[in-house]
Amino acid sequence: MSDFDAHSVAENSEPVTEAAGRKRPKPGERRIQILQALAAMLEQPDGERITTAALAARLQVSEAALYRHFASKAQMFEGLIEFIEQSVFTLINQITAAGTGDGAQQVARIMAMLLQFGEKNPGMVRVMVGDALVYENERLLQRMNLFFDKIEATLRRVLYQVETPDVSQTPTVDAQVQASLLTAFAVGRLQRFARSGFKRLPSEHLDACLARVL
Repeated sequence: MSDFDAHSVAENSEPVTEAAGRKRPKPGERRIQILQALAAMLEQPDGERITTAALAARLQVSEAALYRHFASKAQMFEGLIEFIEQSVFTLINQITAAGTGDGAQQVARIMAMLLQFGEKNPGMVRVMVGDALVYENERLLQRMNLFFDKIEATLRRVLYQVETPDVSQTPTVDAQVQASLLTAFAVGRLQRFARSGFKRLPSEHLDACLARVL
């Protein structure tokens, strides 16, 4: 998924079929085209369920052509989830590894990154908050729930290390409460963004909101 650039996710992908004399795309490139098209369709504010027939029509191929690259539609959504996980946690690791600023500042950077990721990838937000997964395989919702559990655990760890460095591995009550509140805030902002037709930005008044919590 390293070639699945966040900034190109929302762009219209080219048809999978090739014009005469055009070089045939590699299998990996076709997978990316399919995922880009799916992400772009998720950006439509009407929020309708996406069918493989509609996805195939967008790419100007048959549904059978899609299934040559993905065993099911659930696997296509898993491809988007993998991109979300890899992108977000790579950036979180960069923030925490840099070690700049105190715990509150690191948490603020993580929150800003997470919400800005949503702003730049609105189609992905519908996956993150589960709206696009309601009628899909249950394991997809479970995986996104686990994603936010990991976000909360990361926030809890960063906050705790500042409160009581090198004492024990058990987070304090304050760190647990703050991490839970911040995670709920992030999920709520992303849900509002999706359900407003991507009009209410997740980062709205973010600094002021974080200041109240941190």
